[in-house]
Amino acid sequence: MPFRFVHTADIHLDSPLKSLALRDPDLAALVDAATRQTFERIVDLCLNEDVDALLIAGDLYDGDQTSMKTAAFLGSQMRKLSDAGVRVCLIRGNHDAKSRITKQLDLPESVKTYSTRTAEILHIPSHDGAPVIAIHGISFPAGQVPNSLLPRFDGPVGDSVNIGMLHTSPDGAEGHDVYAPVAIADLAAHGFDYWALGHIHKRQVHRKTPAIVMPGIPQGRHVNEAGAKSVTLVTVHDDRQISLEERYVSVAEFARPALNISGIDSWRNVRQAIDLELNTLESAKQSDHVIARILLTGATSLAWRLRRDADLLQEEARAAASDVWIEGLEIACTAPQSASTTDAGAVAELARLMAGIAASPDFLDRAVDEANALIRALPREARDVLGDDPAAVAAVAAELAHAGSDEVLARLAVPAVEAD
Repeated sequence: MPFRFVHTADIHLDSPLKSLALRDPDLAALVDAATRQTFERIVDLCLNEDVDALLIAGDLYDGDQTSMKTAAFLGSQMRKLSDAGVRVCLIRGNHDAKSRITKQLDLPESVKTYSTRTAEILHIPSHDGAPVIAIHGISFPAGQVPNSLLPRFDGPVGDSVNIGMLHTSPDGAEGHDVYAPVAIADLAAHGFDYWALGHIHKRQVHRKTPAIVMPGIPQGRHVNEAGAKSVTLVTVHDDRQISLEERYVSVAEFARPALNISGIDSWRNVRQAIDLELNTLESAKQSDHVIARILLTGATSLAWRLRRDADLLQEEARAAASDVWIEGLEIACTAPQSASTTDAGAVAELARLMAGIAASPDFLDRAVDEANALIRALPREARDVLGDDPAAVAAVAAELAHAGSDEVLARLAVPAVEAD
C-alpha cells in the first residue's frame, strides 16, 4: 500500500495579510481569516485523501504571534488529524522558532516536533509490504541561522524511504533573507529520496529524482505573492517511486494585472476594458476569491483625468465588479505624443527640468534614503513592501520619482475633449 503525505510550509497562521487598501470591512474580514481557513483546507485535504502524514516545513505561525486563540485553533486541528490516524511532522523555521505559542500548545502524541540540536528521525513501520519510511528533520533554534543545517543530518537509513525536512534558503534564494543556506546539489547527494523544504514563498520543484520540493506559501498575503497557492500531495509507491501532485488550497489569490489602454479616449471604454480584465481574472481563478490591484498603462488623452479622478474610477469599477475584489487602482498612463511635453512651453520646460533632477545620482540617493526611512517606520511584517534587497528598493524609489513627475505633468496638461 502506498505511503501518502501532504507537504506544506510557511502557513504563517493568523498573520495579517499585507494588503494596502483594505478599507472595505467585508474584504478586511475575508483576508483576516484567510490563513486560518487555508489551514483548515489543508487538514481537510489530508482527511479526504486519507494520507498517512502531514509535513509542515517551518513557519507554521509568526514569532510575535501571542494569541491563545491561535493555539486553541491549532490544537483542535491537530486533534482532528490524530483522530483520523494522520501523523504530523513539524519543524520550526525562522518565524516560529521562539514563538510564545509553542509553550502553550497542547498537541496530541501523533504530532512530532523536531529537535533544534540535531536532526531526529521518525520511523514509520511498513504495512502490507510497503517500504519503511524514515522522516528526518531539524528545527531552527533561533530566528537567525546563518549556516547550513545539512551537516546535522545523518545519512539515509538502509532499506527505508528517506524523507528530509529542512527550512532553508536553497542556492542562496536570491531576493529572500538567507537562512540555513544549502546547495541543491548537496541535498541531492545526501542520499534521501525526498526533501520537504520550506522558507521560500514561491513553489518550485527543484528536482524530481531525488524529489526536492519547495511547496510555496499556501495563502498569499499581498500582491507580490500573486496567484493561486497550493500544497504538494506526495505518493511513495510500493516500488519506491515518488509522484507529486499540486493541490490548490488558497482561499483568496492576489492579482496585479497591467492593462494597456493606449488609444482609448473615452471614460466609458476605459471602464469596459477594466470590466473585461476582471472577467478574465474571475474565469481563471483557482481560489474562491480574487483580490486585484490594477495598473493602467499606455498613452491616452485621458491621462490627466485618470490621475485626477482615480478614486472615482476605482469606486465605479468596484461597484460593477461582482466576483473580484478591487484592492487598488494605479495609474501610470501618459499623454499622447502629440500632446506631450515634447512641445515648447512652460510645461515642456518643467518636464525637462524634472526629468534631469529625477535622473541625477544625488536625487536618487536622497530618494533611497527617504524610502529606507519609511521602511524602518513600518511594522516588521510589512518591511518588504518596497523590495527585499537594496537594488529593489532603489528601483522602486526611482520609479516613484518618475511617477510623481508624471502625476504633476498630467495635472498641468490641457485636457482633451472627451466624447462618452
